[in-house]
Amino acid sequence: MNLKAYAKINLGLRILRKREDGYHDIETIFHRVNIFDEIALSPSNTISMECSDASIPTDERNLCIKTARLLEHESRAIRGVQIILKKDIPVGAGLGGGSSDAAAVLLGLNKLWQLNLSHEMLRSLALTLGADVPYFLRSGSAFATGRGEILEYFSLDVPYWIVLVCPNIHVSTAWAYQNTHITYRTPVVSGVEPLHISLKEIVLNHITYPKKLQTHLHNDFEPLVFATHKSVSHVKDTLIADGAVFAQMSGSGSSVYGFFTSEQQARAVMNEFGRRCRVFLTPPNFRPNE
Repeated sequence: MNLKAYAKINLGLRILRKREDGYHDIETIFHRVNIFDEIALSPSNTISMECSDASIPTDERNLCIKTARLLEHESRAIRGVQIILKKDIPVGAGLGGGSSDAAAVLLGLNKLWQLNLSHEMLRSLALTLGADVPYFLRSGSAFATGRGEILEYFSLDVPYWIVLVCPNIHVSTAWAYQNTHITYRTPVVSGVEPLHISLKEIVLNHITYPKKLQTHLHNDFEPLVFATHKSVSHVKDTLIADGAVFAQMSGSGSSVYGFFTSEQQARAVMNEFGRRCRVFLTPPNFRPNE
């Protein structure tokens, strides 16, 4: 069984508050881009894994192995699978690669092992693996709240060439949450009534008005990451200087994406960054071929 696990970018990310359980309430939009890992699942007597990237562990530390073990436990039977992961999504770049891989294995093994688990059961298991994993169980974009696990899927056409630049910098999500100051506050209208405009409303209403996106769509991790890693800040500045109508860091970084109205401009920027970073291109109105 051959699977594709697509990466996501975050269109805006608000950190609303720290919760009593230690996690944070956030608000973000998950949107898939044209980068994917390839996963092959084959019947086997044991659970094992190989990966094209030697830096990635293939033991119990890997989310794919954890997923297989979780399903084995859920099915209350000794089962096996050989997982071969061809890695293309950069690690530690804020693109959800590990979460996407886990979701693909979860869906794939449900079929391969003929478990017939419901979507709700799969979603419950996915949440034990990570807050981002449930998103990748379904197609489409999603407005995410809570820890990122409360999802409202919707159709979103992004009418731009998306250039994604991935510096060779690993940013720990845990570190980012521990060190980011929560600055988001609900806007006040006429000094009286608070008005909360969700990121979903902003994106749906203003996706074709990039100046509005620049004003209203922000990533709360950017100040911390940019102050710590100047090269990530430089990527965003360069994208804008080279014609991006909107640019933003994805998740907790280190990847940065830019929206371009011109394919020629987009490819020129890719050539510029390609000598020192990994770069990817997503065409307008992209839909994953899953």
